[in-house]
Amino acid sequence: MVASIQQPELNPSSGYVGRFAPTPSGPLHFGSLVAALASYLDARAHQGQWLLRVEDIDAPRCAPGAADSILQTLEDYGLHWDGDVCYQSQQSSYYESALGQLQAKGLVFFCTCSRSQLKGHDIYPGTCRTRVIRDQQQDCSCRIRVPDQQLAFDDLILPSYTENLALQVGDFILQRKDGPYAYQLAVVIDDALQGITHVIRGADLYTQTTRQIFLQQSLGLTTPIYGHIPLIMNGQGQKLSKQNLAQAIATKEAPVLLSQALQRLGQAPPQELIDAPIEEQLQWAITAWDRHKIPSLQEDPTPFVTTDSP
Repeated sequence: MVASIQQPELNPSSGYVGRFAPTPSGPLHFGSLVAALASYLDARAHQGQWLLRVEDIDAPRCAPGAADSILQTLEDYGLHWDGDVCYQSQQSSYYESALGQLQAKGLVFFCTCSRSQLKGHDIYPGTCRTRVIRDQQQDCSCRIRVPDQQLAFDDLILPSYTENLALQVGDFILQRKDGPYAYQLAVVIDDALQGITHVIRGADLYTQTTRQIFLQQSLGLTTPIYGHIPLIMNGQGQKLSKQNLAQAIATKEAPVLLSQALQRLGQAPPQELIDAPIEEQLQWAITAWDRHKIPSLQEDPTPFVTTDSP
């Protein structure tokens, strides 16, 4: 049973286990480097383990060779992880078990609604809430019933966040009609299986955290401590991402880009370390790491531009 999983053997004396979990939809870009660096430094500064998970459960989003490229780039930038890499695509049996537990508790239902039927609804209207048995004649998604109550968490970087899932989110999907398990379920189970105690990640996931906490509580799992860093934006005010044509970062630029990433995290290296070899920068950064210096809000929409051609 997922709720009584065994903790991994990687148990640092500090009790801290962090992680970086990229989606292999393309090569690593600067925004992902900043996120990886933040989680890495927070783990190492607390004498903890830093694990790596490849979130490849949604096959159509995954680009051929992207996972290997991301791993190689992390190595090239001196961000070495502990233990084996976890691949979501190999975890489906755990997600199935968790879904079974939720179903046994009467928390899930099967939804046959099409996108056109839900058009115009910001929050799921509850159309199929009473459908507790899967309709074998129709494709169904699996949704979880959310409570009409406040859920809150304290963030290490951003302000505390409170949300009523019923009023602000609605019954969300755990498994899509076409089969893949949803991110919210997968990330909760993976964090539990890897024994994650601290999650440092981008602020685009800040408001999704209450959904994950609700699933953790429903499955009897421990809730990690969360911290969300400001996003790196492009010139149009959009999150720097592969979808917005963010450029891949080059190995030859590692010293320069590592210095820039540290500066974006509020960890300004001394002048003599700017653009220094990555090992020297990382050694300093682990010792000097201070979460309180991370900007709590995104106030820097300056586009990131590499020296390489697109």
